[in-house]
Amino acid sequence: MTLHKYIFVLIAAIAVLSACKRGDFLDRYPLDAISEPVFFKTPNDLKLYVNQYYERGNFNVRTQSGGDLGTDVYLTQNSIDARLEGNRTINSAAALNYTNIRSINYFFQQYRNVEGDFDTYKQYVGEAHFFKAFFYFNLLKSIGDVQWLDNVLTTDSPELFEKRTARNIVADNIILHLDSAVMYLSESKLDESTRINKWVALLFQSRVALYEGTWQKYHNGTVFGVENPNPNKYFQKAVQASEQVMQSGLYSIYTTGKPQVDYVNLFGLREYATNTEVMFWTKMNIALGIHSHNKLSALEVPGGFGLTKEFADSYLCVDGKPISSSPLFKGYNNISTETENRDPRMMQTIFNPSLDWQIDATGNVKKWQEVYLRMYTGNTFSSPTGYIRRKDYNPVMAYHHLNFEETPTAQYRYAEVLLNYIEAKAELGQASQIDLDMSINKIRNRAGMPDLVLNSIPFDSNWDFPALSPLMNEIRRERKIELVFENLRWDDIARWAAADELIVGKRPKGTKGSQFANTPSFPVDENGFLDPFKARLPSGYGFKLDRDYLNPIPMSEITLNPQLIQNPGWE
Repeated sequence: MTLHKYIFVLIAAIAVLSACKRGDFLDRYPLDAISEPVFFKTPNDLKLYVNQYYERGNFNVRTQSGGDLGTDVYLTQNSIDARLEGNRTINSAAALNYTNIRSINYFFQQYRNVEGDFDTYKQYVGEAHFFKAFFYFNLLKSIGDVQWLDNVLTTDSPELFEKRTARNIVADNIILHLDSAVMYLSESKLDESTRINKWVALLFQSRVALYEGTWQKYHNGTVFGVENPNPNKYFQKAVQASEQVMQSGLYSIYTTGKPQVDYVNLFGLREYATNTEVMFWTKMNIALGIHSHNKLSALEVPGGFGLTKEFADSYLCVDGKPISSSPLFKGYNNISTETENRDPRMMQTIFNPSLDWQIDATGNVKKWQEVYLRMYTGNTFSSPTGYIRRKDYNPVMAYHHLNFEETPTAQYRYAEVLLNYIEAKAELGQASQIDLDMSINKIRNRAGMPDLVLNSIPFDSNWDFPALSPLMNEIRRERKIELVFENLRWDDIARWAAADELIVGKRPKGTKGSQFANTPSFPVDENGFLDPFKARLPSGYGFKLDRDYLNPIPMSEITLNPQLIQNPGWE
């Protein structure tokens, strides 16, 4: 819904509750009988109102077709991502959607009508501050400069025809709203950690601050730069927010002391109410019609999706050295040998034939070898790269369903806090061995990998960012493999201005095609690696560095408000 149309949205339509909140789903006001004096009268009215934002569109279930699709790590054979290909047109611009901004502004305009002590409803005010920041951050990432609105507009509102607000001011306002959220939100894990609390808001603030700081640093001097950039201000905020979570003592990296399975098991759990790492998650309940569709069922087979060779090559060997220098690397002859002696997270993210595929009700186990032998016998058992996703999969067939699963999704986890912390410290030039030990090495320890030692980082001739320090390359490597499928990869590429290193002129490759019993239906390159887009992208991706980091503004919006200057490259 566009900025100019959203003022006509009925309050009743805004008040639809979230399908992801279980207890209040059936306890809501009639959608045709809401009026301002009645609606915001009790703390529960505020709770019911903010429940609408806990819906699936804001907290996605990570399905086979989601989670970092359209980046350098994951692709589908069915299409080439238009942004990476560089063939988008201004006519494909998505609408500027301010619907949620309007409804949040309505909340702030009306919540003081509630009768009672502020302490009885400050949690929901805090949630509103969080969600205003959440929605504006999505707009910032998509469009950059956007109009900052604090009022519920009418057809006569002059704000409808004002200029866009500079992105650094938008970022500052987002961070201020998160400061307010932190002030009001509970420190407790609410509703089994399915409701936003202070610590989740701090995690999100560290994400926002790190994003804006790196955007200002790495886009400086380009068409996407900001006037008078101050990235260190944001790095310092990211450190402060992360430190508060780290010092709370409430969270830690989930481990049972089994490095070969702890990482994959974390994403296959059935609930996270008491999990030490998952700070916020989406719970399903079939009885209330809340479900994850066919998440596990779809992940049983490759289904035309695959991880890239570029991603697979990022995993270190168990000696802590990259495959470019480690004597432990066994080459690419087949996926089984390729994953030997590698970071255990590789086999916990990418299937190989020895791993469990299906476990039935009697305990009988089928191995992934059955899928491996059937590869390239049809679209169901096809992958453009041969590297098949294991993360988020649980082989217990009792949990699988073609339409209605209760498979939960971990949304925010403590590992990101640690990675945000160490990256911000490194950007400030302040990272010490103590910082590494309290952040990135805790994540590596879960996987049984050697610590990252600041003064002896093994050289990698294939570092993605040779112009940057060894430390920064290893921090970025760690984000890449630890957070894969968690919808953060494009954000990282964009904020680092890294498409020139990772996207432009490159084609995604796969594993060796000769290892499969059936000949893959994709071409291979001169070294025998699957090269699925060889014919379709002869010159590699055509991402336009002076245009494609941001989306265009629809021409209809600019026609209505000529002060909305178009984004660079889309004029």
